[in-house]
Amino acid sequence: MPETRSPAPNAVAASKAKARQALPPRKQRPLLFEGPDWTFDAMNRTYDAIEDIALNDLGLDIYPNQLEVISSEQMLDAYSSIGMPLMYRHWSYGKSFLREERQYRKGLRGLAYEIVINSNPCISYNMEENSMAMQTLVMAHAAFGHNHFFKNNHLFQMWTEADGILDYLEYARNFVADCEARHGEFEVERILDSAHALMSQGVFRYERPSKPSLKEEKARQAERLAQEEADVNYLWEALERDTHREPGGGAGAAARRADLQLPEENLLYFMEQYSPILPNWQRELLRIVRHLAQYFYPQRQTKVMNEGCATFTHYYICNELHRRGQINDGTMLEILHSHTSVVTQPDFDDPRFSGINPYALGYAMMDDIKRMVTDPTDEDREWFPSLAGKGDWRGVLKDIWAHFRDESFIQQYLSPRLIRQFGFFNIADKETSSHYRVTDIQNEQGYRGVREALARSYDPSMMDPDIQVVDVNLLGDRTLKLACNSVHGARLNERDAEEVLMHVARLWGYDVTLEEPGASSPLRRASPVAP
Repeated sequence: MPETRSPAPNAVAASKAKARQALPPRKQRPLLFEGPDWTFDAMNRTYDAIEDIALNDLGLDIYPNQLEVISSEQMLDAYSSIGMPLMYRHWSYGKSFLREERQYRKGLRGLAYEIVINSNPCISYNMEENSMAMQTLVMAHAAFGHNHFFKNNHLFQMWTEADGILDYLEYARNFVADCEARHGEFEVERILDSAHALMSQGVFRYERPSKPSLKEEKARQAERLAQEEADVNYLWEALERDTHREPGGGAGAAARRADLQLPEENLLYFMEQYSPILPNWQRELLRIVRHLAQYFYPQRQTKVMNEGCATFTHYYICNELHRRGQINDGTMLEILHSHTSVVTQPDFDDPRFSGINPYALGYAMMDDIKRMVTDPTDEDREWFPSLAGKGDWRGVLKDIWAHFRDESFIQQYLSPRLIRQFGFFNIADKETSSHYRVTDIQNEQGYRGVREALARSYDPSMMDPDIQVVDVNLLGDRTLKLACNSVHGARLNERDAEEVLMHVARLWGYDVTLEEPGASSPLRRASPVAP
């Protein structure tokens, strides 16, 4: 039997060195930073490294970035003014600031690591309390993930004007301040209170609205100042034009509704155009508020997709930085800890549960799509034949980010695998039944039912009341008639309906009725109340 000998130490070292040389080369680069403290130089280096991956690897298409580092108090101020860098004054923003500040100082809530603005350039606010690892994450998340989504998603392209929003906000702030100087803060706040109460009913949902332009607004403002109150002449023109018509019903009523293009879903627009009592400056306040409501409307429809896109982007970029050796293990562990916290989805019976976490669902779906494109299962091939095994996951995701909103995204791409992973099931809660009923579970038929129900819950038309102006006789008693179309039997909250109706009556100046078929109070009425 041959004698077995241990190799010499030098031979072992040489063997290990040879094995290391045989491994695929890993492109190592110097660390972008070390330690938790951030500096502007470190942020510049890290931004350049993130940009290289975002543009040359992921192929993202972004607006130019403008990054600003702000204090916790400035972040609270941004919270209170709905995240906008320029905003007109209103008492509700101060109230919001005090509430958020007290909760933050008492440790009852944390602050966002960043806020990003859909504008050109895209403005990102980073907290100065962030560590350098967190600054890395939020730059990848906001300055590239959200930025790409804002620029490329069809809803933002259709309904927002990133190039002009900052100029328009400056115009709005100056206009409100000028109105306060001319007419008094109370009068301005009174109109803004009513306009804010109607913001959810102040958007165009199905037709493409005009985008605010600073040049056009200045031209319109000059024209208004020249005419002052001349718009009220609409009533006299209507009187001369319609003297041959019956003020009551029949063909006259049909023609009247046609002239006013009724029914009208955008209450703020209708008040701005046809209110018998509002002077021009108050009409312009309504116009400003409804432009802001329209600006935020796409964000309400894309919360899951927007956060999913940004979270997937920051996760990929940070992992790539670590793979390249540009951030160390300690930094990556801190990033992974924050990422894991963001995408945590508590169970329905967990005390922390407050609904579906958009970060968790959005990121999981993006990652699942990447998996199906690159490594599909037989189940994936059955459910997603056009997606499974396609190979180009970058192109697939960018196409999805551009052409879908939350409802259609979930309806199209939520997989049985994710339904099992999240433990989704569907419950029916009928008013006529004293018990809940589980209607869909995790089986072949249940997958489709769960996906349908979850997608429907992200449809704004299922969540917002469908209230429309259906009739008004400007030559008669001028009573404004509203109608609420019930969705799946849902009813308006009595107290909220009465309060909102009072705001409508304030802006209209005459009686307002709201008809809700099937409700306990099918017809509500409100009259304007003197301040």
